[in-house]
Amino acid sequence: MCLVRHGETTWNAEKRIQGQIDVGLNAVGLSQAEAVARWLSRLAVTVLYSSDLLRTRQTADRIAAGLRLVPTLRAEFRERRYGLFEGLTYEESRARYPAEYLSFERREPEFVIPSGGESLQQLHERVSGGLRRIAIDHPGETIVVVTHGGVLDIVNRLVRGNPLSKPRDFLIPNAGINWVRFQDDRWLLEAWGETGHLAMVGLDELP
Repeated sequence: MCLVRHGETTWNAEKRIQGQIDVGLNAVGLSQAEAVARWLSRLAVTVLYSSDLLRTRQTADRIAAGLRLVPTLRAEFRERRYGLFEGLTYEESRARYPAEYLSFERREPEFVIPSGGESLQQLHERVSGGLRRIAIDHPGETIVVVTHGGVLDIVNRLVRGNPLSKPRDFLIPNAGINWVRFQDDRWLLEAWGETGHLAMVGLDELP
C-alpha cells in the first residue's frame, strides 16, 4: 500500500490548520501532484483510494489520469477534525486557546478538541479501520491511498507499534510517498517520506 500526502496548499505554506475545511492545492501543490502521478504511473497499481476533501481529490485526479484508474473516495481518510483550531495558524491557536493547545501539543490520546474536533484515539480508530478494510478487500494488490498529514501521523504509529502520545520522529512532507504492507494480519513499514520524485522537498509544517 502506497500512501501519499496531498500536494501543498496556501494554508500549508501559512502553517494554518485546515482540518476538514476544503482548501484546494496551490500552484506548487498541483505541480507536486503531477510529479507523484508521473512516478506512480510506472507501477502496477490496481486500485486508487482518496480522502473526499478537495486537496486530496485534486491530487488523486492527477494520479488517476496517469494510472488510468478512477479514484474511490472514502471519508475514513479525511484529515483529523481540529475543531476550534481550524482556520487558525498554530501560533494563533496557542495564543487564543492555551489550555486546549497544550493538551493538543502533549498528544493526549483521549483529548477531544472542542467545537467538533476529534481525539487522536478517535482518529486512530477511523483510520486503522479504513486501512484494514481496503487491505482485506484487495489481497495481493498494490493500492494507492491519497490522504492527509494527520492521517499519516496515525499510520506511521500504527505500522511501527508506537503509542499515539509519543513525539513525532518522522517527516510527513507534502506529496511524500510512504509504503506499508499488510501481511499475516499485521502491518509492516517498507519506506517512509520518499521525496525523490519532487523537484523540491514538500513542506512538513505539522507540529
